[in-house]
Amino acid sequence: MTRYADIPKPIRSGIVVVDPDTGAPQRVIVLQFNPDTLERSVAPQSAGDGGDAGGGGTGSGDRNEALRLKGPAQETWKFTAEIDATDQFEIAAPDGIHPQLATLEMLVQPTTAQLRAASKLSQKGAIEISPIEMPLTLFTWGSKRVMPVRLTELSVNESAFDVNLNPIRASLSIGLKILTVSDLPAGHRGADLYLAHLAQKERLAAAARGGSTGGLGLAGTNVFSGRG
Repeated sequence: MTRYADIPKPIRSGIVVVDPDTGAPQRVIVLQFNPDTLERSVAPQSAGDGGDAGGGGTGSGDRNEALRLKGPAQETWKFTAEIDATDQFEIAAPDGIHPQLATLEMLVQPTTAQLRAASKLSQKGAIEISPIEMPLTLFTWGSKRVMPVRLTELSVNESAFDVNLNPIRASLSIGLKILTVSDLPAGHRGADLYLAHLAQKERLAAAARGGSTGGLGLAGTNVFSGRG
């Protein structure tokens, strides 16, 4: 008889909503299936960006800034998540996958209580009403990728329904922006979590095996001196 006890249980990716003051998880969203692919974009914040009007590179006034950075790189993630009630539920699901979809949608929606509170302030003649602050959201992809994010895109494609027209299968296109110390106030828990995420990258980069100039066909040359 074949035994599978030693096969490790796969780690799931997911989203965690935490209290920014205490760090206590308020809600954990475990993705039913890990996405097959991840699309990541990393754009540096170069101090020399926005050169001359001709668009041919940095202008003469930016030459001292060509190798300088204004802050952390801007990073975005995109992936497709799948939700399937026939795989997910071992008990009756009278609402289909409505609860799972609503949980994700509430990541970009203020609550009714917050909207009513803002409406009352408006009725009382408040001149300026502060924008509603959402909870701190983290995206996790294993232990080496835990980062504060803002949901920037949520596109839902519902592809199957039960007899009551509750969705039972859907694919979701999700876009995330990694929040950095440039996006969050000093001392915010999210800023500390971003620094921990960046420190993890530094540790991984330090563990990479370095190459040699010989592998580039440059051994024994003075090419790096600028003298040919």
